[in-house]
Amino acid sequence: MDDRLLSYVCEAVAAKAVDSAELVQTLWSGYGQIVRVGLVDAPVPSVIVKHVSPPSHAAGHPRGWDTDISHCRKMRSYEVERAWYRDWSDRCDPASPCRVPRCLAVRSDDTGHLLVLEDLDAVGYAGRHHRLTDIGVHACLGWLASFHATFLEDRTDSPSQNARESWHGLWPVGTYWHLATRPDELAVMENGDLKRAAGRIDQVLSDARFQTLVHGDAKVANFCFSLSQREVAAVDFQYVGGGCGMKDVAYFLGSCLSEAVLQDRCDDLLDDYFEMLRESLVRSGKSSIWTPLHQEWSDLFSIGWADFHRFLMGWCPSHAKLTGFSSAMVNQALKAIVR
Repeated sequence: MDDRLLSYVCEAVAAKAVDSAELVQTLWSGYGQIVRVGLVDAPVPSVIVKHVSPPSHAAGHPRGWDTDISHCRKMRSYEVERAWYRDWSDRCDPASPCRVPRCLAVRSDDTGHLLVLEDLDAVGYAGRHHRLTDIGVHACLGWLASFHATFLEDRTDSPSQNARESWHGLWPVGTYWHLATRPDELAVMENGDLKRAAGRIDQVLSDARFQTLVHGDAKVANFCFSLSQREVAAVDFQYVGGGCGMKDVAYFLGSCLSEAVLQDRCDDLLDDYFEMLRESLVRSGKSSIWTPLHQEWSDLFSIGWADFHRFLMGWCPSHAKLTGFSSAMVNQALKAIVR
């Protein structure tokens, strides 16, 4: 990260100087980097800087998906993330269960795009995990329940409002696997019932009465944990947008639990999520919609699962997440949408 950008970071957070700059990670396909910047004489000891600077040529996707569609989707995702932090993230109160990093500055210039964010490690969320204890799973489901309740909309309150046109600056339909943004993967997907039903699955999810913001990439790697795993914050909002909350829940459970655990405990974990969603609705004064919301989203869980399974079947048909449990969920979804 060059001196000009570091000077901007100092100016944005009222720091005297930069003490250190540590690479946290590079962005997918070489589109930039995330850096932890240590500060001198500043209100906070450090910040996280996400610098998006697209390569002049394709860096080489690990699975070969280097297309203009892929590039445009990535660039749009970074625009969405800036809009999220600039215009939406402050609705996630730091004291609420859906904790996100505070946005300290946003900038775009000829070098790319810059986000200056609160360093979650410095405020107690330094834990990163690939597999979770029951406590960690519960904390993440609680985060999702609170997030979904915070942004929940009942479409019967505004029947003329198009579910795909509500979320200013964000994806009209969230998730990185959304059908409309993945035509290449659909085209190479093996012919069959799921491919034929892809449009119908997308339509059923988008036509749901209850819509909210979905994180869109709610895998365990995008959650930051306290030492006990009881408190959690989320990062990486490139694919936040409108949708049914079941898409987040299905994707999250599949990201951190084995097939055996899912076979044994998926229903119980879904019940845990719904109980925390109910509690969040009570806190936010929306308890009157609980019964129809619970009924609708319970019916849509397998359909949300099938939506992601469809993406994987085109993107990487040998993926480890394409298990017997996942196939059973797809079969359940296909039966539901033809009823």
